[in-house]
Amino acid sequence: MGSIDEATSMRDAPTEGKITDEAIAAAKAMIGMRLRPEGPYLQDVTVDTIRNFCNGVGDLNPLYRDSEYGRNSRYANLIAPPMFPMAYGWLGRTRWGLPGVHGFYAGNDWEVFRNLRPGDRISAEERVVAVDERQSEFSGRLVIQYVEAHFVNQHDDLIARVLGWCTRHERKAARDKGKYKDIKKHEYTADELAAIDRAVVEEDKQICGRNIRYWEDVEEGHELPPIARGPLSMMDTMGFLVGCGRGHTHGVLLKGAMRHPGHFFRNPEAGGGVEYTGIGHHRESVAKEVGVPGTYDYGPQRSAWVATLVTNWMGDAGFLKRITTELRRFNTMGDTTWCKGKVVKKYKQDGYALVDLEVWAENQRGERTVTNAAATVMLPSKDIKTNMFRDGSGLDLGHAIYK
Repeated sequence: MGSIDEATSMRDAPTEGKITDEAIAAAKAMIGMRLRPEGPYLQDVTVDTIRNFCNGVGDLNPLYRDSEYGRNSRYANLIAPPMFPMAYGWLGRTRWGLPGVHGFYAGNDWEVFRNLRPGDRISAEERVVAVDERQSEFSGRLVIQYVEAHFVNQHDDLIARVLGWCTRHERKAARDKGKYKDIKKHEYTADELAAIDRAVVEEDKQICGRNIRYWEDVEEGHELPPIARGPLSMMDTMGFLVGCGRGHTHGVLLKGAMRHPGHFFRNPEAGGGVEYTGIGHHRESVAKEVGVPGTYDYGPQRSAWVATLVTNWMGDAGFLKRITTELRRFNTMGDTTWCKGKVVKKYKQDGYALVDLEVWAENQRGERTVTNAAATVMLPSKDIKTNMFRDGSGLDLGHAIYK
């Protein structure tokens, strides 16, 4: 840990790091290394932590929120939504290598094996698996970093295996490129706002819930009822932080900054108060310093929204086996995200009835903000020879939709 003098002299702006051949080589030298957990934040699975997470992503499903509903469900208890391990930590985020180079959460691929229930305790292990170099319109030279995480419960049962990736951009290069500088804030009509509000308020009517969705009743080309998240406000982004148990203040914050000074700075807008370099999610000035036109959402939150689209559709008897999302455009304050999907294939494998979905998200301008996304769902079948299941343990999927 650094000294008090070092903390007092902390810089007043995020470091302007460079992507150099040496920095890339150093990052690649970390491949195979285990990373310290980012948190853990919420490690114990309880009725309260599950509900709190659902509040943070706007999930209205009673299977995840209502104890009485859960007791009368097929699980004899409420369960956590598949993305709940995010409350432990946003594994896959940027926090290693390339000092001073800004990072954006860019996507993840989840393979889920078991449901989490109240009384479970989460742990995780994360390791570096790849480093790639690309060119982008946003900042020119960029680096993509990949990590793999395994979430387990207190019995060492595998809950989920996750591949996460982030992009690293030089802050000055992104500012100079100015890819998004001409984007204007959308002015909603009264009819547009009414349509969004109606979709949000009436979303629970679209939840399949106890109405069993059988594999035989699903048709390829079938579209999932869309869900809306927006217009994005600070209530949404702050709510996600609270839902994930995040929030460091005073001594806890300063000690963290002393341990990892490269991730913090003294912000003159806060009278010299210490802030994290990712504060651009809440401060427009810092967002613009990294080439973003305004404050923006958290990538893991957007991934969770897309997962909610799927769990709403599949019903209590379904199991979300795999979901991958890739984030391509910024979702800035005032934008609305419409999560959509359709059935692209139904098939049986190893005796399980499976459905592949194409899923995506688009904003109010019709631009896709989540692309190259897909999900695989296990559904109950009317065929008595098809496996009954409580969760997806033991089934390993590698379908071409993800390749």
